[in-house]
Amino acid sequence: MLRTGLTGGIGAGKSTVATRLVERGAVLVDSDVIAREVVEPGTAGLAAIVEAFGRDVLDADGRLDRPALAAVVFSDAGARRTLDGIVHPLVRARSDELIAAAPADAIVVQDIPLLVEGGMAPAFPLVVVVGVDAEERVRRLVSARGMSEQDARARIAAQADDEQRRAAADVWLDNSGEPDDTRRRVDALWDGRLAGFEENLRTGRPAADGPPRLVEHDPDWAAQAHRLAERVAVAAGGSGRGVDHVGSTAVPGLPARDVLDLQLAVESPADAGAVTDALVAAGFPVDTAAPQETTGTVRVHRSADPGRAAVVAVRVHGSPAWRHAIELRDRLRSDATARAGYAAHKRAAAERHADEPDPTHYRAYTAEWRSDPNG
Repeated sequence: MLRTGLTGGIGAGKSTVATRLVERGAVLVDSDVIAREVVEPGTAGLAAIVEAFGRDVLDADGRLDRPALAAVVFSDAGARRTLDGIVHPLVRARSDELIAAAPADAIVVQDIPLLVEGGMAPAFPLVVVVGVDAEERVRRLVSARGMSEQDARARIAAQADDEQRRAAADVWLDNSGEPDDTRRRVDALWDGRLAGFEENLRTGRPAADGPPRLVEHDPDWAAQAHRLAERVAVAAGGSGRGVDHVGSTAVPGLPARDVLDLQLAVESPADAGAVTDALVAAGFPVDTAAPQETTGTVRVHRSADPGRAAVVAVRVHGSPAWRHAIELRDRLRSDATARAGYAAHKRAAAERHADEPDPTHYRAYTAEWRSDPNG
Protein backbone atom coordinates (compact mmCIF):
# COMPACT_ATOMS: atom_id res chain seq x y z
CA MET A 1 0.00 0.00 0.00
CA LEU A 2 1.19 3.49 -0.84
CA ARG A 3 -0.16 6.37 1.23
CA THR A 4 -0.06 9.66 -0.66
CA GLY A 5 -0.86 13.05 0.81
CA LEU A 6 -2.80 15.38 -1.49
CA THR A 7 -3.18 19.06 -0.72
CA GLY A 8 -3.36 22.53 -2.23
CA GLY A 9 -4.63 25.98 -1.44
CA ILE A 10 -8.26 26.96 -1.61
CA GLY A 11 -9.31 27.35 -5.24
CA ALA A 12 -6.42 25.26 -6.58
CA GLY A 13 -8.71 22.48 -7.79
CA LYS A 14 -7.76 19.50 -5.67
CA SER A 15 -11.09 17.89 -6.44
CA THR A 16 -10.22 17.69 -10.16
CA VAL A 17 -6.98 15.91 -9.33
CA ALA A 18 -8.60 13.65 -6.74
CA THR A 19 -11.36 12.67 -9.15
CA ARG A 20 -8.87 11.62 -11.80
CA LEU A 21 -6.80 9.67 -9.28
CA VAL A 22 -9.92 7.76 -8.24
CA GLU A 23 -10.67 7.07 -11.91
CA ARG A 24 -7.21 5.56 -12.21
CA GLY A 25 -7.86 3.31 -9.21
CA ALA A 26 -6.86 5.26 -6.10
CA VAL A 27 -8.66 4.84 -2.79
CA LEU A 28 -9.61 8.37 -1.73
CA VAL A 29 -9.77 9.36 1.92
CA ASP A 30 -11.20 12.90 1.91
CA SER A 31 -10.70 14.75 5.18
CA ASP A 32 -13.36 17.36 4.36
CA VAL A 33 -15.97 14.68 3.71
CA ILE A 34 -15.02 12.83 6.88
CA ALA A 35 -15.10 16.04 8.91
CA ARG A 36 -18.74 16.45 7.91
CA GLU A 37 -19.60 12.82 8.56
CA VAL A 38 -18.30 12.84 12.14
CA VAL A 39 -20.62 15.71 13.12
CA GLU A 40 -23.81 14.44 11.52
CA PRO A 41 -26.92 14.32 13.75
CA GLY A 42 -26.72 11.49 16.26
CA THR A 43 -22.91 11.34 16.30
CA ALA A 44 -20.69 11.73 19.34
CA GLY A 45 -18.92 14.53 17.48
CA LEU A 46 -22.01 16.70 17.20
CA ALA A 47 -22.95 16.01 20.82
CA ALA A 48 -19.49 17.17 21.94
CA ILE A 49 -19.77 20.35 19.88
CA VAL A 50 -23.15 21.19 21.37
CA GLU A 51 -21.80 20.55 24.84
CA ALA A 52 -18.87 22.88 24.17
CA PHE A 53 -20.65 25.69 22.28
CA GLY A 54 -24.36 25.37 23.08
CA ARG A 55 -27.42 24.62 20.99
CA ASP A 56 -27.13 27.94 19.14
CA VAL A 57 -24.74 26.19 16.72
CA LEU A 58 -27.59 23.93 15.51
CA ASP A 59 -30.11 24.78 12.82
CA ALA A 60 -33.86 24.16 13.02
CA ASP A 61 -33.40 20.55 11.89
CA GLY A 62 -30.84 19.79 14.59
CA ARG A 63 -27.93 19.76 12.16
CA LEU A 64 -24.71 21.68 12.64
CA ASP A 65 -25.13 25.31 11.56
CA ARG A 66 -21.67 25.84 10.13
CA PRO A 67 -21.91 29.63 9.65
CA ALA A 68 -23.09 30.00 13.26
CA LEU A 69 -20.21 27.85 14.51
CA ALA A 70 -17.76 29.74 12.32
CA ALA A 71 -18.90 33.03 13.82
CA VAL A 72 -17.98 31.65 17.25
CA VAL A 73 -14.61 30.07 16.52
CA PHE A 74 -13.02 32.24 13.83
CA SER A 75 -12.57 35.18 16.18
CA ASP A 76 -11.54 33.12 19.21
CA ALA A 77 -8.32 31.08 19.12
CA GLY A 78 -9.31 29.17 22.24
CA ALA A 79 -12.64 28.20 20.73
CA ARG A 80 -10.87 27.01 17.56
CA ARG A 81 -8.58 24.82 19.63
CA THR A 82 -11.59 23.37 21.43
CA LEU A 83 -13.28 22.60 18.12
CA ASP A 84 -10.11 21.09 16.66
CA GLY A 85 -9.73 18.96 19.77
CA ILE A 86 -13.17 17.51 19.13
CA VAL A 87 -13.11 17.05 15.37
CA HIS A 88 -9.50 16.20 14.51
CA PRO A 89 -9.24 12.97 16.57
CA LEU A 90 -12.53 11.77 15.08
CA VAL A 91 -11.30 12.51 11.55
CA ARG A 92 -8.01 10.70 12.20
CA ALA A 93 -9.79 7.67 13.64
CA ARG A 94 -12.19 7.41 10.70
CA SER A 95 -9.34 7.93 8.22
CA ASP A 96 -7.40 5.11 9.86
CA GLU A 97 -10.43 2.84 9.53
CA LEU A 98 -10.75 3.55 5.81
CA ILE A 99 -7.03 3.05 5.21
CA ALA A 100 -7.04 -0.24 7.12
CA ALA A 101 -9.92 -1.44 4.94
CA ALA A 102 -8.08 -0.65 1.67
CA PRO A 103 -6.58 -3.52 -0.36
CA ALA A 104 -2.94 -4.42 0.20
CA ASP A 105 -2.05 -3.13 -3.28
CA ALA A 106 -3.96 0.14 -2.94
CA ILE A 107 -2.69 3.61 -3.69
CA VAL A 108 -4.42 5.51 -0.90
CA VAL A 109 -4.77 9.25 -1.50
CA GLN A 110 -5.50 11.30 1.60
CA ASP A 111 -6.99 14.65 0.60
CA ILE A 112 -6.05 17.01 3.43
CA PRO A 113 -6.58 20.74 2.77
CA LEU A 114 -4.35 21.87 5.67
CA LEU A 115 -1.69 19.17 5.33
CA VAL A 116 1.13 21.72 5.10
CA GLU A 117 -0.28 24.02 7.76
CA GLY A 118 -0.63 21.06 10.12
CA GLY A 119 2.95 19.88 9.57
CA MET A 120 1.72 16.49 8.37
CA ALA A 121 3.85 16.14 5.22
CA PRO A 122 6.64 14.01 6.79
CA ALA A 123 4.08 11.36 7.75
CA PHE A 124 3.53 10.44 4.06
CA PRO A 125 5.87 8.56 1.71
CA LEU A 126 4.80 11.00 -1.01
CA VAL A 127 3.12 14.41 -0.99
CA VAL A 128 1.38 15.86 -4.04
CA VAL A 129 0.58 19.57 -3.99
CA VAL A 130 -1.89 20.98 -6.52
CA GLY A 131 -0.48 24.35 -7.51
CA VAL A 132 -2.17 27.35 -9.10
CA ASP A 133 -1.11 31.00 -9.10
CA ALA A 134 -2.83 33.02 -6.34
CA GLU A 135 -4.45 35.46 -8.77
CA GLU A 136 -6.01 32.61 -10.72
CA ARG A 137 -7.29 31.13 -7.48
CA VAL A 138 -8.89 34.46 -6.59
CA ARG A 139 -10.57 34.54 -9.99
CA ARG A 140 -11.90 31.00 -9.54
CA LEU A 141 -13.22 31.65 -6.05
CA VAL A 142 -15.04 34.78 -7.19
CA SER A 143 -16.46 33.32 -10.41
CA ALA A 144 -17.18 29.73 -9.35
CA ARG A 145 -17.99 30.07 -5.65
CA GLY A 146 -19.48 33.54 -5.58
CA MET A 147 -17.03 34.93 -3.00
CA SER A 148 -16.16 38.56 -2.86
CA GLU A 149 -12.62 39.35 -3.94
CA GLN A 150 -11.82 40.55 -0.44
CA ASP A 151 -13.06 37.31 1.12
CA ALA A 152 -11.16 35.21 -1.43
CA ARG A 153 -7.90 37.03 -0.76
CA ALA A 154 -8.39 36.79 3.00
CA ARG A 155 -8.92 33.02 2.82
CA ILE A 156 -5.85 32.54 0.63
CA ALA A 157 -3.75 34.70 2.97
CA ALA A 158 -4.84 32.62 5.97
CA GLN A 159 -3.32 29.47 4.45
CA ALA A 160 0.25 28.42 3.70
CA ASP A 161 1.89 30.26 0.82
CA ASP A 162 3.37 28.68 -2.30
CA GLU A 163 6.89 28.68 -0.90
CA GLN A 164 5.77 26.64 2.11
CA ARG A 165 3.81 24.24 -0.07
CA ARG A 166 6.69 23.76 -2.49
CA ALA A 167 8.97 22.91 0.44
CA ALA A 168 6.58 20.08 1.38
CA ALA A 169 5.88 18.87 -2.16
CA ASP A 170 7.47 15.79 -3.65
CA VAL A 171 5.26 16.53 -6.65
CA TRP A 172 4.03 19.99 -7.65
CA LEU A 173 1.08 19.33 -9.95
CA ASP A 174 0.21 22.36 -12.05
CA ASN A 175 -3.56 22.83 -12.37
CA SER A 176 -3.55 26.24 -14.00
CA GLY A 177 -4.59 25.09 -17.46
CA GLU A 178 -7.53 23.27 -18.95
CA PRO A 179 -9.02 20.22 -17.18
CA ASP A 180 -7.73 17.90 -19.92
CA ASP A 181 -4.20 19.18 -19.30
CA THR A 182 -4.54 18.38 -15.60
CA ARG A 183 -5.88 14.92 -16.29
CA ARG A 184 -2.90 14.21 -18.55
CA ARG A 185 -0.53 15.34 -15.79
CA VAL A 186 -2.29 13.10 -13.27
CA ASP A 187 -2.07 10.16 -15.69
CA ALA A 188 1.65 10.78 -16.16
CA LEU A 189 2.10 10.88 -12.39
CA TRP A 190 0.16 7.65 -11.94
CA ASP A 191 1.91 5.74 -14.72
CA GLY A 192 5.39 7.13 -14.18
CA ARG A 193 5.59 7.22 -10.40
CA LEU A 194 2.67 6.18 -8.21
CA ALA A 195 2.06 2.73 -9.70
CA GLY A 196 5.73 1.81 -9.59
CA PHE A 197 6.17 3.21 -6.09
CA GLU A 198 3.27 1.10 -4.79
CA GLU A 199 4.54 -2.07 -6.46
CA ASN A 200 8.05 -1.54 -5.10
CA LEU A 201 6.73 -1.01 -1.58
CA ARG A 202 4.46 -4.04 -1.74
CA THR A 203 7.26 -6.31 -2.96
CA GLY A 204 9.93 -4.81 -0.69
CA ARG A 205 12.01 -3.77 -3.67
CA PRO A 206 14.01 -0.52 -3.88
CA ALA A 207 13.66 1.46 -7.09
CA ALA A 208 16.44 0.71 -9.57
CA ASP A 209 19.30 3.20 -9.66
CA GLY A 210 20.19 2.46 -13.27
CA PRO A 211 23.61 2.97 -14.90
CA PRO A 212 26.01 5.45 -13.30
CA ARG A 213 25.32 8.87 -14.79
CA LEU A 214 26.91 11.97 -13.29
CA VAL A 215 25.20 15.35 -13.41
CA GLU A 216 26.28 18.76 -12.21
CA HIS A 217 25.34 19.75 -8.68
CA ASP A 218 21.66 20.68 -8.34
CA PRO A 219 21.02 23.47 -5.81
CA ASP A 220 17.62 21.89 -5.09
CA TRP A 221 19.21 18.72 -3.72
CA ALA A 222 19.54 20.26 -0.26
CA ALA A 223 15.81 21.01 -0.04
CA GLN A 224 14.89 17.57 -1.36
CA ALA A 225 17.21 15.91 1.15
CA HIS A 226 15.75 18.00 3.97
CA ARG A 227 12.25 16.83 3.03
CA LEU A 228 13.32 13.18 3.04
CA ALA A 229 15.30 13.64 6.25
CA GLU A 230 12.17 14.88 8.01
CA ARG A 231 10.31 11.81 6.74
CA VAL A 232 13.05 9.49 7.99
CA ALA A 233 13.20 11.25 11.36
CA VAL A 234 9.44 10.89 11.87
CA ALA A 235 9.62 7.21 10.93
CA ALA A 236 12.52 6.59 13.33
CA GLY A 237 10.78 8.35 16.20
CA GLY A 238 12.52 8.08 19.55
CA SER A 239 14.99 5.49 18.24
CA GLY A 240 16.67 8.05 15.98
CA ARG A 241 19.59 10.27 16.94
CA GLY A 242 19.39 12.62 13.96
CA VAL A 243 19.43 12.46 10.17
CA ASP A 244 22.23 14.00 8.08
CA HIS A 245 22.50 14.69 4.37
CA VAL A 246 25.83 13.17 3.36
CA GLY A 247 27.47 11.92 0.18
CA SER A 248 28.18 13.78 -3.04
CA THR A 249 24.81 15.51 -3.36
CA ALA A 250 25.55 17.24 -0.04
CA VAL A 251 28.66 18.93 -1.50
CA PRO A 252 28.02 22.08 -3.59
CA GLY A 253 30.08 22.10 -6.77
CA LEU A 254 30.63 18.34 -6.86
CA PRO A 255 29.20 16.32 -9.76
CA ALA A 256 27.13 13.39 -8.57
CA ARG A 257 24.65 10.74 -9.45
CA ASP A 258 21.14 12.04 -8.78
CA VAL A 259 20.83 9.90 -5.66
CA LEU A 260 20.40 11.52 -2.24
CA ASP A 261 22.42 9.97 0.58
CA LEU A 262 21.03 10.25 4.11
CA GLN A 263 22.50 8.93 7.33
CA LEU A 264 20.19 7.97 10.19
CA ALA A 265 22.00 7.74 13.52
CA VAL A 266 20.81 5.25 16.15
CA GLU A 267 22.12 4.44 19.59
CA SER A 268 22.72 0.74 18.96
CA PRO A 269 22.28 -2.05 16.39
CA ALA A 270 19.11 -3.05 18.24
CA ASP A 271 17.66 0.40 17.58
CA ALA A 272 18.42 -0.05 13.89
CA GLY A 273 16.25 -3.14 13.95
CA ALA A 274 13.52 -1.29 15.79
CA VAL A 275 13.14 1.31 13.02
CA THR A 276 13.23 -1.09 10.08
CA ASP A 277 9.48 -1.59 9.63
CA ALA A 278 8.78 2.12 10.02
CA LEU A 279 11.38 3.04 7.39
CA VAL A 280 9.91 0.48 5.00
CA ALA A 281 6.42 1.93 5.54
CA ALA A 282 7.84 5.42 4.92
CA GLY A 283 9.01 4.32 1.48
CA PHE A 284 12.49 2.89 2.11
CA PRO A 285 12.79 -0.91 1.74
CA VAL A 286 15.91 -2.67 3.00
CA ASP A 287 18.70 -3.01 0.45
CA THR A 288 19.80 -6.56 1.22
CA ALA A 289 22.69 -6.36 -1.26
CA ALA A 290 24.25 -3.20 0.12
CA PRO A 291 27.86 -3.54 1.29
CA GLN A 292 28.86 -2.33 4.74
CA GLU A 293 32.00 -0.40 3.91
CA THR A 294 33.08 0.58 7.42
CA THR A 295 32.34 -0.48 10.96
CA GLY A 296 29.07 0.90 12.29
CA THR A 297 26.75 0.64 9.29
CA VAL A 298 23.97 -1.61 10.56
CA ARG A 299 21.52 -1.54 7.67
CA VAL A 300 20.97 0.25 4.36
CA HIS A 301 17.56 1.23 3.00
CA ARG A 302 16.83 2.59 -0.47
CA SER A 303 13.90 4.57 -1.76
CA ALA A 304 11.10 2.68 -3.49
CA ASP A 305 10.06 5.88 -5.26
CA PRO A 306 10.93 5.73 -8.98
CA GLY A 307 10.90 9.52 -9.05
CA ARG A 308 13.40 10.18 -6.24
CA ALA A 309 16.39 7.91 -5.78
CA ALA A 310 17.73 7.97 -2.23
CA VAL A 311 19.73 5.90 0.22
CA VAL A 312 19.31 5.80 4.01
CA ALA A 313 22.30 4.30 5.81
CA VAL A 314 21.42 3.40 9.41
CA ARG A 315 24.56 3.77 11.51
CA VAL A 316 25.43 3.69 15.17
CA HIS A 317 25.92 7.22 16.45
CA GLY A 318 29.63 7.93 16.99
CA SER A 319 30.79 4.81 15.11
CA PRO A 320 33.62 4.95 12.54
CA ALA A 321 31.12 4.77 9.68
CA TRP A 322 28.98 7.57 11.12
CA ARG A 323 32.02 9.83 11.67
CA HIS A 324 33.52 9.01 8.27
CA ALA A 325 30.39 10.06 6.37
CA ILE A 326 30.22 13.44 8.09
CA GLU A 327 33.95 14.11 8.04
CA LEU A 328 34.23 13.25 4.34
CA ARG A 329 31.30 15.50 3.47
CA ASP A 330 32.74 18.40 5.46
CA ARG A 331 36.20 17.89 4.00
CA LEU A 332 34.87 17.95 0.45
CA ARG A 333 32.86 21.07 1.21
CA SER A 334 35.88 22.95 2.53
CA ASP A 335 38.82 21.54 0.52
CA ALA A 336 38.73 22.46 -3.17
CA THR A 337 41.71 20.25 -3.99
CA ALA A 338 40.11 17.19 -2.42
CA ARG A 339 36.83 18.02 -4.14
CA ALA A 340 38.53 18.25 -7.55
CA GLY A 341 40.36 14.96 -6.95
CA TYR A 342 37.19 13.15 -5.99
CA ALA A 343 35.34 14.64 -8.97
CA ALA A 344 38.02 13.32 -11.33
CA HIS A 345 37.85 9.89 -9.69
CA LYS A 346 34.04 9.83 -10.00
CA ARG A 347 34.16 10.80 -13.67
CA ALA A 348 36.68 8.05 -14.37
CA ALA A 349 34.47 5.55 -12.57
CA ALA A 350 31.36 6.66 -14.44
CA GLU A 351 33.17 6.38 -17.77
CA ARG A 352 34.62 2.97 -16.93
CA HIS A 353 31.23 1.53 -15.93
CA ALA A 354 28.94 3.59 -18.17
CA ASP A 355 27.50 0.57 -19.99
CA GLU A 356 26.66 -1.43 -16.88
CA PRO A 357 22.95 -1.72 -16.01
CA ASP A 358 23.45 -0.89 -12.32
CA PRO A 359 26.01 1.16 -10.37
CA THR A 360 27.44 -1.64 -8.21
CA HIS A 361 30.94 -1.53 -9.68
CA TYR A 362 30.85 2.25 -9.91
CA ARG A 363 30.15 2.45 -6.18
CA ALA A 364 32.97 0.04 -5.40
CA TYR A 365 35.43 2.05 -7.51
CA THR A 366 34.53 5.37 -5.90
CA ALA A 367 34.71 3.75 -2.46
CA GLU A 368 38.43 3.28 -3.03
CA TRP A 369 38.91 7.05 -2.99
CA ARG A 370 36.58 7.58 -0.03
CA SER A 371 38.44 5.02 2.07
CA ASP A 372 41.79 6.79 1.55
CA PRO A 373 42.10 9.76 3.93
CA ASN A 374 44.73 11.26 1.64
CA GLY A 375 42.63 10.70 -1.49
